[in-house]
Amino acid sequence: MGLVEMVMPKMGESIMEGTILGWLKNEGDRIEQDESILEVATDKVDTEVPATHAGILKQILAKEGEVVQVGAPIAVIEVEGEGTPSELEESVGAESAPIKEEKVVASVEVPQVLEKPVSGRFYSPLVLNIAKEEKISMEELERLSGSGKEGRVTKKDILDFVKSRKVAEVPQATKAKPAPVEAPKVSVSVSAGDEILEMDRMRKMIAERMVESKRISPHVTSFVEADVTDIVRWRNQHKAAFKKREGSNLTFTPIFMEAVVKAIKDFPMINISVDGNKIIKHKDINLGMAVALPSGNLIVPVIKNADQLSLTGLALKVNDLALRARNNKLSPDDLSGGTYTVTNVGSFGNVMGTPIIMQPQVGILALGAIVKKPAVVETPDGDMIAVRHKMFLSHSYDHRVVDGSLGGMFVRKVADYLEKFDKEQGI
Repeated sequence: MGLVEMVMPKMGESIMEGTILGWLKNEGDRIEQDESILEVATDKVDTEVPATHAGILKQILAKEGEVVQVGAPIAVIEVEGEGTPSELEESVGAESAPIKEEKVVASVEVPQVLEKPVSGRFYSPLVLNIAKEEKISMEELERLSGSGKEGRVTKKDILDFVKSRKVAEVPQATKAKPAPVEAPKVSVSVSAGDEILEMDRMRKMIAERMVESKRISPHVTSFVEADVTDIVRWRNQHKAAFKKREGSNLTFTPIFMEAVVKAIKDFPMINISVDGNKIIKHKDINLGMAVALPSGNLIVPVIKNADQLSLTGLALKVNDLALRARNNKLSPDDLSGGTYTVTNVGSFGNVMGTPIIMQPQVGILALGAIVKKPAVVETPDGDMIAVRHKMFLSHSYDHRVVDGSLGGMFVRKVADYLEKFDKEQGI
């Protein structure tokens, strides 16, 4: 027999904590590996968490309603068979010893720190994610001695460093923690008949993220008006056949997504993230798609590798993610890895908007409502006034790394692709 500590898993990009909604198993129950044993809620999705090992659920460490940081222990599982004892076993003692209620600190191997930093060294995404979550600076990483091939820092190296740092901080545990960044509090007058509503969990997290994004990124928004008459006519011509063939609606969204993908290929420095003083230029184009939920909240599932999908593929993916978002069926993977986001304010009847950037991305495009209006059209016989379908594109971008020229040229290029849409193509 052995004891294994199960920790709160990572639920997606930028998610640092989860709330325990409820346990599906009780202490003493036998569980199988990958069997769902609890439900966890984040600001983006509610999901069931599977067991990491098969055995007996020995002890539940995180109670219902408790907010737990990613990587923190949530349960202890008693596993069968022989093998290398876990850290929990080593700290508790013999396998038959009862689990103590007080927290046991295992001995930690202190990693070697180099005298001079090693710049330009490769770090795996896992190591970088752990460093980001534990607020380890790049300078600290570069001074960390790696035990991997060619001196690379491994998962064990960085976890040992994290543990040694936490142990060193134990004597200062009573030191007051810095207060989280909050919006300034303003006194509100309440009159008779006013209704006071408590924010739900998702709304609280959205509020915090929006305030944080505005604090981090100096937002600038550029606007372009596009003539999408040919797209409107093309869709009207093909939507019935598409519905019959695919059993799914042909909306404007995948057409707009396709134009965004093409523009990103032309301007790859829009497809970046900021990490401290470093810019991460992404190879994959993963488009976030803001979806309004029945509750009024917004959620942003991600179309992975959108540049590898045809227009039909984009249409089916858009419909699938939107449907599962509204039915609360998204997985954590559906919400992670976004590199650029598109939101459709036109669905609410708005002609334009100034969207807030999804951190750590650097840009977000708002699609306005398609409106009929008179416009000057150039013809072989001269300029004429005609009724055209027009829409505004609003591009908000992070002015730390995206200047007005790049931000403006990018949204102009999206409009160009929409206006040059091939109306002779099939689907």
